Amino acid sequence: MKNRNVDRRGLLKMAAAGVAGAGMFKGLEYLGATPTWGASTTATRKFTGICEDLGDYIYLTPTKLGGATQAVDLKSMKQLAWIAYWNYGDTCPISHHLAAFPADTGDPRKGFEFVNSTQGGDNVLMYGIPTQIKELGLLDKLNGQGNQIYRVGYEGNTGQMELYENIAETTGLGLGVHTVIFPDGEGFASADGQKDIVGFFNRARGPHEKTKVLAAFRADWKPNSEFLGETWLKGGTIRLERLTPSVELSGGRHSPDGYYEYRGSTGNKLNYEMAPMAELLVERGQIPGASPHTLTGLDFALHDPRNQFTAMGLRMCGGCIIMDRKNWEPRCFLQANKGCEANVPVKKVSSTPEIWEIVLPKVENPIHESGFNPSRNPPIFTMMNNLRSNNMAIFDVKDADPRNWQRVNYVHDPSWVGEYPSPFHVAFSIDGSKMFVSILRPKPARSDVVVVDTKTWDIIRTFRNVGIDCQTMAVTYDGKYVIQIFSGFQRLEAGAFVFRQDTLEEVGYMPNFGGHHDCVIVPRTVEELKFSRCCAV
Repeated sequence: MKNRNVDRRGLLKMAAAGVAGAGMFKGLEYLGATPTWGASTTATRKFTGICEDLGDYIYLTPTKLGGATQAVDLKSMKQLAWIAYWNYGDTCPISHHLAAFPADTGDPRKGFEFVNSTQGGDNVLMYGIPTQIKELGLLDKLNGQGNQIYRVGYEGNTGQMELYENIAETTGLGLGVHTVIFPDGEGFASADGQKDIVGFFNRARGPHEKTKVLAAFRADWKPNSEFLGETWLKGGTIRLERLTPSVELSGGRHSPDGYYEYRGSTGNKLNYEMAPMAELLVERGQIPGASPHTLTGLDFALHDPRNQFTAMGLRMCGGCIIMDRKNWEPRCFLQANKGCEANVPVKKVSSTPEIWEIVLPKVENPIHESGFNPSRNPPIFTMMNNLRSNNMAIFDVKDADPRNWQRVNYVHDPSWVGEYPSPFHVAFSIDGSKMFVSILRPKPARSDVVVVDTKTWDIIRTFRNVGIDCQTMAVTYDGKYVIQIFSGFQRLEAGAFVFRQDTLEEVGYMPNFGGHHDCVIVPRTVEELKFSRCCAV
């Protein structure tokens, strides 16, 4: 399909600049080049460090472009252990998102496991770094293309992290974005918005077991309009297909458990990921790729704490497919946009292969991160509306049938106008009374954090100028602290801002080295897991 909305001059500019240059083309300036608008004032807080004991916890962070993941002992404030995927032959390990399983012994210091998705390939070129990594051949067709899912163990007896398994190699599903544990701790989901694929996996334990795929799905968009700039605005149809593995593989190989052959960049619709709030750049033809007009942006699958349903987020389509993990049937599509139907039916149109369709007359604006409140009984669910309508849709999800879930409210601030500032990542206090939201502003401006009362949905506290690129948050399971990471993966300042869950007092800053995009505190129990990377992203 031709993109008739990108002028010839713009295409020539991007062709001359290449992928790295495209990262500095108009619209991606917040990724690589300096914006033309003025920077925010320098944060007034002093770096005082953390003088309080944050508790007996282990804090995990992936270093994004640093290609590693580190664990920090919050009690001693020392690095406990680290792993770098370069050491295992990955020539471009962009350590992206991660999630930790509850420690089997109840004590993470004796040992725990986590899964870590990585990107690679052209993703390393999108930040305007003057690198020769491509010219030197490091982005080869397998080891340099990323989309690995590493399963790593911390072994308390040795004090080291060990690579147990590359799940992409085991299963053939190479997925590089959000990784989210099931609420019972017995499996996880991983997704990739470049491929529009989500995989559901069982939990393997220890260095010798191998992970198996429970189910895998691909979402494709069939637009009503032939113009790329109207591809989502004018509506279309989501086609969700359940993928089936091959038993007979290329090269005469045989796999009794099946193999999906989506390693590396195989299946990519875009050459590099949609960065935060980059959905409109796809509409404008500013992110190259093989099939942008079929993009749904399926890059996360998070879970209802009641452990039956999963919300599969389709960023470009403005909502989430609710999947029933008991029978692997999609039940409905929840749409966050104010002017659109809140709960849209799903129709099965084929059994061999299994395909379902969801018809959307229009998509007013994209969504991004989302989450369930694990402490509310029944829980609530929220989705971020971004770019054209910056607010957070609140859904009542108490009904046992998701087809009856409905939007009931919105969270909004008068300053959230235009494309920025935008609500980004979400977490909840242990008692469920507060929702914490990172508010993204493009560099060089520093991002904010807001605290929302979950009864009134009013913003009750705003922390301004926290740090550049505030990403995910971790909450300590004793109900005391929130750790808000700010990323630094664009060669900028990095660290973690800490404040109280209860009194909302500022506690201070702690260093976090190497740039990062996610953070979790290793859970000791399944109950603690629900507040980790399980019910929210």
